[in-house]
Amino acid sequence: MNLKEFIIDENSVNCRLDVYLSQVFEGKSRSYIQKLIENENVIVNDKNKKSNYKLKIYDKITVNIPELEELVVQPENIPLDILYEDSDLIVINKPQGIVVHPAPGNYTGTLVNALLYHCKDLSGINGVIRPGIVHRIDKDTSGILVIAKNDNSHRKLAEQLKDHSMTREYIALTEGVIKEESGAVDKPLARHPRERIKMAIVSGGKRAVTHYEVIERFERNTLVKCILETGRTHQIRVHMGYLGHPLVGDPVYGYKKQKFRLNGQMLHAKKLGFIHPSTEKYLEFESELPEYFVEVLTKLRK
Repeated sequence: MNLKEFIIDENSVNCRLDVYLSQVFEGKSRSYIQKLIENENVIVNDKNKKSNYKLKIYDKITVNIPELEELVVQPENIPLDILYEDSDLIVINKPQGIVVHPAPGNYTGTLVNALLYHCKDLSGINGVIRPGIVHRIDKDTSGILVIAKNDNSHRKLAEQLKDHSMTREYIALTEGVIKEESGAVDKPLARHPRERIKMAIVSGGKRAVTHYEVIERFERNTLVKCILETGRTHQIRVHMGYLGHPLVGDPVYGYKKQKFRLNGQMLHAKKLGFIHPSTEKYLEFESELPEYFVEVLTKLRK
């Protein structure tokens, strides 16, 4: 990382944060700067701000410029569970334990490596390491994802994510017994101020809304359906933890002592629905709970 700091003088007061930085960093596009801000590489007075933040006198801006790496992501013959495919998109049922796209230090064995082997064309909007990736789910979350094969499909699917018109339903197993039949959590999320690998409910973070409904109660656990209104990183995991009911098996937000031998949180992206970018018809897909999930539920029912 290259760390740079700036103090705002009277000449830059009321300038947008992204506009100011695109002027300071000559040769960097405004979209690049906005991506830096979105990825929390820009801090104003020790806080995350949005691109449209209006600068004030003596604001202190700290910018981390990630070092460029020459990225080569190789196709790999990894089996894919394909629910649907056409010339515009592909719908995948991702197993638990698979990372969606490569990241520094982890360029193999991901869903993207498998997609590059299977598909000749993927959209290029998200660059080399995330071709076709419209949305993500965590490594240890299983379930449905849609991948775009061209830029037009990517843009139209991304618009549906942005305006919250895409249907996304998850099944989760929580610790403790939830008394309410249903409810919603509307709490903003951002990076944890001290533990950067974690997300947290932070004033001034991005708005995040999770709706939940109880499906089944057990002696010490609850099976719930979670419906995403927004799709922030670790949203369901943080929100259910906020309610006092973290997900069973969650190594980051859950209980330290676990009664089941699991490889991660009990969370499955069961349903995904969207308007097809070319036909404009609504498509909806569901996947069955994976075997490890069913086994735990069977034990609880006994």
